[in-house]
Amino acid sequence: MKLGFVTLLALAVVYHLVIIFQIVRYRSVNPGSTAMMEQRAREASLRGEEPRRIQTWVSYDRISRNLVRAVLAGEDSRFFDHAGFDWDEMQKALEKDWNEGQFKRGASTISQQLAKNLFLSTSKNPIRKVHEALITKEMEWTLGKRRILEIYLNVIEWGDGIYGAEAAARNYFNTSASALSSDQAAFLSAIIPSPNGAYNPATHRRKVQKRKNLIERLSRHVVIPKDLS
Repeated sequence: MKLGFVTLLALAVVYHLVIIFQIVRYRSVNPGSTAMMEQRAREASLRGEEPRRIQTWVSYDRISRNLVRAVLAGEDSRFFDHAGFDWDEMQKALEKDWNEGQFKRGASTISQQLAKNLFLSTSKNPIRKVHEALITKEMEWTLGKRRILEIYLNVIEWGDGIYGAEAAARNYFNTSASALSSDQAAFLSAIIPSPNGAYNPATHRRKVQKRKNLIERLSRHVVIPKDLS
């Protein structure tokens, strides 16, 4: 048993070192794929469907600041103020889960979402959450806010097989990520939590519209640092 434990521990360390190496590479190399993309491809294959992947990488400078503000307003308004974790939101989430007797409410920052998207599954397993926390800190130390935001906006899911801001802008509005208006940006931000489920605009139009209106109001108060504006 002791040998087995040591072996598992050694494998876990090696696995995490591989992730650290990838994070360091991502300072200058764009991810070729993500754990989320691979998971969605497997799910499509299991349904007997051809996996879809529509993605065009664009630099941070070619993404509308309207979208940057809208995404920050909808997903992580304190992104530039925290070091990877929004402790106030996490406390609210834990209190809500405790009161409801279930592990449900999310409070993930953009950095945490990216850690999960790049390297992990969508499971809410506590062990996976611990691993997510370690990866989040390593990304914050290694990549910095601008690069984290650039990668996030290029790899997140915005519909069935649609990944990244450029593909989303083309799919929903037939425009580029750089040309998105504040209204269009608020719409894209509104569907981020579940573009194929609870916030699928084709099946939950009113819900998406309600969240979009809220994000439009909140976006007016989002301040982007000068070196990122």
